[in-house]
Amino acid sequence: MAVSVTQRRARDTRTTLLEAARDVFSEVGYTEANVADVVARAGSSVGSMYHHFGGKADLYLALYDEHQSRQEARADAAVRQARANGEQDALVLFVAGSRAFLRGCWEERDLARLFLEGDGPPGFDQVSRKRFREWVKRAGGLLRGADTHLLGEPFTLVLTTVIAAAGREVAQQADEEAAMSYADDVLILLSRLGRS
Repeated sequence: MAVSVTQRRARDTRTTLLEAARDVFSEVGYTEANVADVVARAGSSVGSMYHHFGGKADLYLALYDEHQSRQEARADAAVRQARANGEQDALVLFVAGSRAFLRGCWEERDLARLFLEGDGPPGFDQVSRKRFREWVKRAGGLLRGADTHLLGEPFTLVLTTVIAAAGREVAQQADEEAAMSYADDVLILLSRLGRS
């Protein structure tokens, strides 16, 4: 179905507002950011912002949701590619998805730092915990049947918690080489843990 001019403009306005919010939140944090700065940076109007988003919190949550969706897509694509290459070991597949997730933390380090540092709107901790539980469940499905004695939800929780913490550290590194070296070190340790 063709997209109308009005729909395209609305989509473009929404995208521009999210990009401006990303810049403002990344520069000053959620608490210090204000709608006027976001609207000015977007070259938009306050009315347009409220048409697309209910306010600053909705902007933040939309950025978070889109970032998490991209992270999940990265991890899923890496797992699919590893499977297409003939990999069947569940732990190796988990590591492949985790590597893609950590690369995303570097590539979108402004957002990774923003969301992992905890400066968000009221209730954001519940939103992020819910998304994390969903991530643990997905990872658990992948790890079921792995050649390890540490099967089950506790093992999956440990691995995903380590990856989340590593994502925070990867996003803080000075350059890409240091970030990916850090990620590789964490993934090597996880692989050893899973085989011990």
